[in-house]
Amino acid sequence: MDRRPLGRSEIVIEPLVLGGNVFGWTVDEKTGFAILDAFVEEGFSAIDTAEGYPNWVPGNPPGMSETIIGKWMKARGNREAVHILTKVNSANKPGGLAADKVAAGFDASLKRLQTDYVDVYFSHWPDPETSHEETLGAYEPMVRAGKVRVLGASNYTADMVKAAQETAVIKSLPRYEVLQPRYNLYDRAEFDALRDTVAEQEMGTVVYYSLASGFLTGKYRSKADFGKSPRGGGVESYLDKKGTSILAALDKVAAANDATPAEVSLAWLVAQPGVTAPIASATSVEQVKSLAKGVRLKLSDEDLQALTEAGK
Repeated sequence: MDRRPLGRSEIVIEPLVLGGNVFGWTVDEKTGFAILDAFVEEGFSAIDTAEGYPNWVPGNPPGMSETIIGKWMKARGNREAVHILTKVNSANKPGGLAADKVAAGFDASLKRLQTDYVDVYFSHWPDPETSHEETLGAYEPMVRAGKVRVLGASNYTADMVKAAQETAVIKSLPRYEVLQPRYNLYDRAEFDALRDTVAEQEMGTVVYYSLASGFLTGKYRSKADFGKSPRGGGVESYLDKKGTSILAALDKVAAANDATPAEVSLAWLVAQPGVTAPIASATSVEQVKSLAKGVRLKLSDEDLQALTEAGK
């Protein structure tokens, strides 16, 4: 399998990251264990979660996703065989990347994950009230102690990334090696604006909303389809002229490649310059197998171009 480095770090992953946002939401612990087992059996290792997943579910204790993943790793005894990506400041609050908040958030994540280190620790959202120097300074002892292997930034603009990397150089602090922006066949602007910076800074990129909240699976064709899952209401904005054009292209390419629209969407992402791996979640073992097929699918230049043009 095509394995790819995360920026300039020593971490190398396969071109698929399992999204843990559904654990504790649409996926219970038992099903989560089965999904995680299937994911590693398919030859993948990178699992994405956050302190805030899925805190939006009423009655959930904090960090249920991390808790489920931690229980699974302990039960399987496989911590060294997987790469864990998690995040701080998931609540997207000013001051959320202050040194004390970072330290407290990290300790809580380690406890839930039942581990003494994480492979990639992300600033989940930028914090306008806290300097890059303070945040990177808070990460520095974690990196030095081996508790964090690599740092990442999620939802950062190109200017934010450049400023943070400059601070890291000037202040001799650890730098961000990985970015996590939104990117899929429909939503391209955020990553397009980052692409040059990613190349200049030699950074890895794991992209989220790879299937546009499920829209790119093809199961949401009208408002009548929104009830098919708890995430259905989130796709209404995609049902426009651009969205229907993309679905038509996906249907055509999928039929020609004996694949599903979701598999084709992932194959397109994996082929895009600057993308290390897409993040995609699954609610069943069958979906894991489909995700694996998608990132292994090699589309022709003609198919890739047709999909690209459909989303412009």
